Amino acid sequence: MKKFIKRFFLFLFAIIVLFCGYALISGKTYLFKAVYYNFAGIDDYKIFTNDTVGTTTAQPWPVAGDFNTVSSPDTLNDLLKRLKTVAVVVIKNGSLLYEKYWDGYSDSSLSNSFSMAKSITSLLIGAAIKEGKIRSVDEAVSNYLPEFKEGLAAKLKIKDLLTMTSGSNWDEAYVNPFSVTTEGYYGSNLYKTATGVKINREPGTHYYYKSGDTELLGLIVEKATGKSLSQYASEKLWQPLGAEHPALWSTDKKDGVEKAFCCFNSNARDFARIGQLMLDSGRWKGNAIITPDYYTQSIAPCNIPDNSGEPVNYYGYQWWLCPSFPGVFYARGILGQYIIIIPSKNMVVVRLGHKRSGNRVNGLLEEVNALINWGMSL
Repeated sequence: MKKFIKRFFLFLFAIIVLFCGYALISGKTYLFKAVYYNFAGIDDYKIFTNDTVGTTTAQPWPVAGDFNTVSSPDTLNDLLKRLKTVAVVVIKNGSLLYEKYWDGYSDSSLSNSFSMAKSITSLLIGAAIKEGKIRSVDEAVSNYLPEFKEGLAAKLKIKDLLTMTSGSNWDEAYVNPFSVTTEGYYGSNLYKTATGVKINREPGTHYYYKSGDTELLGLIVEKATGKSLSQYASEKLWQPLGAEHPALWSTDKKDGVEKAFCCFNSNARDFARIGQLMLDSGRWKGNAIITPDYYTQSIAPCNIPDNSGEPVNYYGYQWWLCPSFPGVFYARGILGQYIIIIPSKNMVVVRLGHKRSGNRVNGLLEEVNALINWGMSL
C-alpha cells in the first residue's frame, strides 16, 4: 500500500511538473489561472482588470402601481431557487412591475453577463453603423483587421461574424483548459488570440456558435470608432439609457482589450435597459441608437444551416430567437443570465443567477420557457 501511495504521488508530481513546464515554455501562463479558478462565476470581475462603462444623469425606472403584487407559480419559484437565482426583474409598459433578489444580491449588485455581452456588442456595431463609422454589415472584416486579407479570410464580412457563420477554427469549449475559449477568458492578449484564428470554411455558409466571432466584432468597433468598447458603450448605451450605476467590462489586462464575448458586469435593473431598448425597436425615448434596418435584421433568423443541415431559425445578429414563441427574443449567458423581450406584452424580463438548467422545454432551456410563460400570464 505504501508503494502504491508513493508511486501515486510521484506520478502526480510528474504531471504537475509537466503541466507547469508546458505552460511556461509555450507562453500559455493563463493556464495557471484557469486551473486555479477552475470554473467561471458571476463575480469573476473581481479576478480580472476592468474598464468602467460610465453614466451621467440616472433615469430610474418608474414603479408600477401594482409593483410586486403579482405572484409567480410555485413551480417557477422552485426552479429559480434550484438554479441559484440571484435576481429577477420584470419591466412592463416601461415601469418596474416585479423585482426579487436572493443570496445577498440587490438592485446595485454586479453580475457577469457572460454571453449577454454578445448582444451588447452587436448593439455597438449597430451604433457605429448608424454613426457612419462602419459603412454596412457587408463590409470586409479586413477593412479593419488586416490579419484577414488573404485566402478565405478575405471573404469574411462583418455580417458573417454577427450571424456566427465566420467559418473559423475557433474551438468553443468551456471545460477544456487548453481551448482557445479558455485562453480568451483567462489570457492576457485577446487581440492575438482572436485574430489568430484560421478561416477554414466558406464564410456565411455554416452556423456554428463561436465566442471568437464576437471578440472580432469588438475589435472592429474599436478600430472603427477609435474608442474602447467601454468608452463607446458609455457614450452610445449607458449614458443615453440613463443607467443608474456604472458597469464594468472585464479586460485581458490593465488598459487592455475588453472581453466582448462575455464579460459586461451590471445589475438586473440596468440590464433591463438593454431589453427596453430592443423592445422599442432600437430607440430610447424616441431617440434611435441603431437604425431600423439593423434592428430588424438583429432579430430576424439568419437562416444559414447549422450542423443539422437545417436553416437556423433561432439566431439573428447575436440575439437568440424563440420559434416556439413567435416574436420573443433574448440575450443569453452561460450560467443562466437572460434579458428576455416579450413584445406582445410590452415586457422585459431579466434573470441573473449561478446556474442554468440542462433540460429543454419547447426547444428552450427550461427556465427560459418558464419565464416566458409567466410573463405571458402577467
